[in-house]
Amino acid sequence: MKKLQLFSLIALSSTLALTSCGGSNNGGGTKKFVSKTGWKPNEKQGWFFAGKQQKQKGWPGMVYVEGGTFTMGLVKDDVMHDWNNSPRRMQVSSFFIGETEITNYEYREYLTWLKYVFPPSDPSFKDIYNGALPDTLLWDNKLSRNDYNETYFRSPEFDYYPVVGVSWTQANRYCEWLSDRANEKALMQAGIIAKDLYINESNNQGGTAFNMDKFKSNDPEMQGYINEKRMQQKNGLKTTNQRLLAANRAPSAAMVTKFRLPTEVEWEYAALGMAKNREYNQYKGKKPEIELLRGTKGRDKGMFLENFKMGTGDYSGIAGWKNDGSARTSDVRQYPSNDLGIYGMYGNVAEWTADIYRPIIDEDFSDFNYYRGNVPEVVVKNGDGTYKTVDETSIKYDTLADGRLVYKNLPGQFERQAIADYRNYRDGDRMSSLDYRTNSDSADSSYNMYNAPKSRFIVDAAGKLVMQRDKGERTSAMTNDIRVVKGGSWQDTAYWLDPGQRRYKTENKAYGWIGFRVAQDARASDKTRTRR
Repeated sequence: MKKLQLFSLIALSSTLALTSCGGSNNGGGTKKFVSKTGWKPNEKQGWFFAGKQQKQKGWPGMVYVEGGTFTMGLVKDDVMHDWNNSPRRMQVSSFFIGETEITNYEYREYLTWLKYVFPPSDPSFKDIYNGALPDTLLWDNKLSRNDYNETYFRSPEFDYYPVVGVSWTQANRYCEWLSDRANEKALMQAGIIAKDLYINESNNQGGTAFNMDKFKSNDPEMQGYINEKRMQQKNGLKTTNQRLLAANRAPSAAMVTKFRLPTEVEWEYAALGMAKNREYNQYKGKKPEIELLRGTKGRDKGMFLENFKMGTGDYSGIAGWKNDGSARTSDVRQYPSNDLGIYGMYGNVAEWTADIYRPIIDEDFSDFNYYRGNVPEVVVKNGDGTYKTVDETSIKYDTLADGRLVYKNLPGQFERQAIADYRNYRDGDRMSSLDYRTNSDSADSSYNMYNAPKSRFIVDAAGKLVMQRDKGERTSAMTNDIRVVKGGSWQDTAYWLDPGQRRYKTENKAYGWIGFRVAQDARASDKTRTRR
């Protein structure tokens, strides 16, 4: 009896302690909220409206990846002794990632939209569509047939094959475009914007196209086809007072999180898909070993279940017994997904990631959501405080390796400018070196550990790209224009299938074996802990 009484007293004191520290929810999240002002959320007679919280759900074609900690890099003997792949412990936030790589079909959607809204026949827009086209000549081989040049990207039989010939720069423009189109569709489905956006000829012509810059800033151009009453209902704004509505113009509850390229650490974490290879709070090991990529039963027994090169002159196996079944690229869902339901992370095409490449990943400075490439931007304002909008005379362009121009911004978007550049941060250059003072005072204040070749070229009157010779003494290939490429491809051997492998390619150049997939930020799971 005394033991029972003692246990009851301990339990009671524990309950009181929990209540005094955090209320009765026991860390389970906010159930009922009242502001410290005394006002309840979105009170009808109130003055502050926060918008309704929505249940998190993935956009079509996106897979939720719950964040966690893992060992990034190679954990086995590396026969190539690539010192840039040393293992390191990293934490990743939850995110969404594309179920597959972006396909030819999806990229043609993008091109069709550009051609419709910004016709290349208009001299002001001629480079917008042309600069977004993939480089289909990458299938050229001086000692092979070039059958894919005219068929791979355009023919319906390759609709659901991964798009290739798209540079990192072009892939980023696609992500920005996709963010606007997904939000446009979501707002239509919610009844907030008119569904005749494209049928009505007065809409979506040049700078009048829908974009989220205009929508979030309450741009006057948007008012013609926004259903304000429906938007107020979706956001929980319980007032008709126009001044209060203007002061509380919150992002719509129907909005879709913007799309982007996955970071290197996100890509590797998703490719490993270790969530099911776990016992309590420990992973059982890292995959894949090459034998785990073989089928173990049925018609696939002994067959490779990824698309890669098995050896010199062997891309698919022999006739009648095609080991992986694909000599070049394949349908994005032809092979089984990993444990998270993500396809094609080990073969088919390698993929662009968001990161600038450096041999060393500085986990000492950042071991959480690591990403090298931050260049924060702000919207430029006019003298009267309004946002500066891009028009057909102020479009800015990047130059691709083949001489084509690819847009940086589109008419109707707000102009942005960089306020910082962290791409070189702690990477060995003068600004991040231990002997910074010595170097800054010396004659050679331009010291840089990564003294890479300078790419200089001109486009002649005939439109031909002419490279200029770089006469400087160079010690490295590291620049701010190279991006991390992850995963193996149809033309790679099994060595590159390990998700821990990393390599780099120039961001403004396209390749016939590199594609890309998209990612989105996500909230962590509502569960406070993951159970067995």
